[in-house]
Amino acid sequence: MAVVIAITNQKGGVGKTTTCSAFCGGLTESGKRVLAVDLDPQGNLSFSLGADAEDGYTMYDVFKGNCTVKEAIQCTDNCDVIPANILLSGCELELTGVGREYLLREALSSVVDDYDYIMIDTPPALSILTINAYTAADMLIIPMIAEILSLQGIAQLKETIFAVKKYYNKNLEITGILLNKYNPRLVLTKEVEELAGMIAEQLGTKILGTHISTNVSLAEAPAHGVCIMEYAPRSKATAEYRALIHEVTGVPMKKTPVRETRRPARRTVKK
Repeated sequence: MAVVIAITNQKGGVGKTTTCSAFCGGLTESGKRVLAVDLDPQGNLSFSLGADAEDGYTMYDVFKGNCTVKEAIQCTDNCDVIPANILLSGCELELTGVGREYLLREALSSVVDDYDYIMIDTPPALSILTINAYTAADMLIIPMIAEILSLQGIAQLKETIFAVKKYYNKNLEITGILLNKYNPRLVLTKEVEELAGMIAEQLGTKILGTHISTNVSLAEAPAHGVCIMEYAPRSKATAEYRALIHEVTGVPMKKTPVRETRRPARRTVKK
């Protein structure tokens, strides 16, 4: 049965999609069967993994009952993906029935035995989509960057996470807070790290031991429709994400000497 991991923070620009994409790539290259679920109407994870959100079924169709999960899955060079597009933004108003918080969990129940890991990328908002992700997930990872506003985003998540644990998913585990774009030389980074530690304590979790440094390859990889492991296999970012994945999952990771070179990759999205 698959382990379901959601990457979440209601603040945008903290590296949710990049982290989700890296987990998909790292787990896949380690021989694990991975399904990526894009719950962000912007569809950035779909794009980053080379899926086509404009051709075929998407998560919107799954929620609306227009198709099954299996019919919505696209096979890419990275992993299997259920894509998303702007139609998903209408779910907040359209999904009004009793039990709407369980829609994703129920949908994924038909494929949990087909995968080792299901990775969920959440939208930068506390919406019914986010609640569905929390209800379906086994583990939450909360990325943040060294900014006060990023901290506020985490603090505001607390009530939602605790409510979901109380009413919908008592087994939900807050695995840890991930420090992204990490630069230990900056005074602000150290100050924010201390405050993040306090928030982590309130959430009953911790700051993950692996931090992700700023790296240009992380910004470039999505344009090629591949994860960081394929785009820059010898980059520091790849090494850090492999270490993070091992810390969170215990899965043995590939080890490649760090050398900051990148190679272009072909996108699989239809033009």
